[in-house]
Amino acid sequence: MCISILARQFACIGLAFSLFSQPASAAILARIDGVAITDEDMRLAEEDLAGSIPPELNGDEKETYVLDYLIDMRLAARKAEADKHGDSAEFKRKLSFLREKALMEALLSKVASESVSEAELKKVYDTAAKSQPPEIEMRARHILVETEEQARNVWRRVLRGEDFAKLADEVSRDPGSKGGDLGWFVKERMVPEFGEAASRLKPGQTSEPVRTQFGWHVIKLEDRREKPFPALEEVRDQIQRYVVQKAQTDVIMGLRSAARIEREKPASPPSPK
Repeated sequence: MCISILARQFACIGLAFSLFSQPASAAILARIDGVAITDEDMRLAEEDLAGSIPPELNGDEKETYVLDYLIDMRLAARKAEADKHGDSAEFKRKLSFLREKALMEALLSKVASESVSEAELKKVYDTAAKSQPPEIEMRARHILVETEEQARNVWRRVLRGEDFAKLADEVSRDPGSKGGDLGWFVKERMVPEFGEAASRLKPGQTSEPVRTQFGWHVIKLEDRREKPFPALEEVRDQIQRYVVQKAQTDVIMGLRSAARIEREKPASPPSPK
């Protein structure tokens, strides 16, 4: 299994998992024949149910839903215990599997909590920022019309000194750009003909009419700059996920390296005669 697959798997594992008995301060929400169900039981049940709780339930209705689930589970478990279902080999295998899964989640939760620090996040951010190749982005305005004749008429009016933004508001078929302003963009974000024409302009220059799938454009380049790398706060969540996943993956790969793992090949089916 490659590291990237492991990382995706560990990303789905919850970062909080309790393996211990209820704390003394847990609030009792119900009792079944004297045995308490607490708010800590509710928390674990809610985590376990996750996306299966109907989304329209909130507040008291959601709490009642989870509490009913816990009551039913306790009653059914008590009945299953009395009927000796817990003595079967299949049940013991499943219980062993769930115990190992819970232990793995506890380990990875600890790794996650220990791996995230401001220094580590800053280190990963700085590395990413330095490795990002410089990318040029442009700020431009455009006027979109239906025909080449209309575009050439617009182009001539701009060359005669008419204000581009006012002209865009007057005649452009693109209602989404006030004054024709497209904001900052990289060449590849636009359709090829538009991006190529804009990239050839210098700030302040206006293009001759350019045809794209949307119609005919007259483009004015306002400015160009090197695209700034996002600030740390903008990408903090992504970096934190990366740091956690890498730390968890490193632990698992280290455990694999230290262990002797032998895979048995499944027996081949008999050849047809």
